[in-house]
Amino acid sequence: MDGPVRQRSLWQHNLALVLGHVGTATPTSRAEIAATTGLTRATVSSLVEDLLRADLVAEVEPAPRTGAGRPATGLVLCPNGPTGLGLEINVDYLSAAVVDLTGAVRHHVVHRVDQRDRAPEQVLADVARMAAEAVGGVDLTVAAARLAVPGLVNGNGLVRVAPNLGWRDVDVRGPLTAAPHWPDLPVSVDNEANLGALGELAVAPASPSFLYVSGEVGIGAGVVLDGALFRGAHGWSGEIGHVTVAPDGLVCRCGARGCLEQYAGQEAITRAAGIGRDPALSADVAVATIVELASASDPGVLDALRGAGTALGIAAAGVVNVLDVDTVVLGGTFAALADWLGSHVERELRKRVLTAEWSPIGVRASALGASATVVGAAGSVLRDLRAAPASWVSVHR
Repeated sequence: MDGPVRQRSLWQHNLALVLGHVGTATPTSRAEIAATTGLTRATVSSLVEDLLRADLVAEVEPAPRTGAGRPATGLVLCPNGPTGLGLEINVDYLSAAVVDLTGAVRHHVVHRVDQRDRAPEQVLADVARMAAEAVGGVDLTVAAARLAVPGLVNGNGLVRVAPNLGWRDVDVRGPLTAAPHWPDLPVSVDNEANLGALGELAVAPASPSFLYVSGEVGIGAGVVLDGALFRGAHGWSGEIGHVTVAPDGLVCRCGARGCLEQYAGQEAITRAAGIGRDPALSADVAVATIVELASASDPGVLDALRGAGTALGIAAAGVVNVLDVDTVVLGGTFAALADWLGSHVERELRKRVLTAEWSPIGVRASALGASATVVGAAGSVLRDLRAAPASWVSVHR
């Protein structure tokens, strides 16, 4: 039998309830919150005052009314309240972003540096420096940080394996927070594609259930089912880049053969297009070159994109057959190439998904493009705060 609900627990629950309503129906009023939630007006007013003092909500001028009575003061999420810091380590770049409660990006920077020949300590020192610059670059309070890594991450910030970085059993959180430049912030670590999927879910959800595929040097995926991120039994779901598409194919960095990322990853596309991996050619320039050549109908580039889209469609079809999602979102560098990849992915989905005849699967580019992961990381900090604001409010009461 469940125990009694104590007064503080009730306050915590109702505080999250009110903030959640403000976040999904802005601007709103105290009276509307009371009517929607079933709380008394006095309770709502008290909770709103707590949220106002903590800078989680703000009051705005009421809209003019044509009927009788004074218009109610509007409530919105506070744009000058706490922010989230997103950090991203990827194979050929580092990134940082600060996002406010309204979802606005207040700071965003990308440093193009190949991480494959660098020690984890060097990479993390650069990440700490970027974090300090991001915090110092906004005149707002940063609540916490979240770091995205292209690999398998456990709940304690340990990267079990990141094949494209050459990392295995690397403690990320400890060295990061011990770095000289690290700001005094709590930090958590997650898989980059999971955070990209959360970014997409917050900004432009394709549907309640979708597959987000992040295309970089490696390929990852985030699976959203019924509006929630699906993590799997160990939190390691979504490694679509290591789904086999050619059983006797190319050797992957993970040690297996024929993995998807060897046929559809960023470097696989440039290699197939004849651009190759030029150390002087940054990834964004390489992708821009592919876009330019594809737009000019260069036959070699179009053939490379056809092969990548076909391989991606084969892998995605397997996921759709198992999980019954109805949309595939192309993120990372795939977003910039979606005009050419999308049709080939769709063709394979039509051919290979058993239910495609009755329930076609949509394919579209990520609304956040290449920034989905780092913006999603920052936004996920605030998503957690909004879901459980009591600790933040308690400090600022």
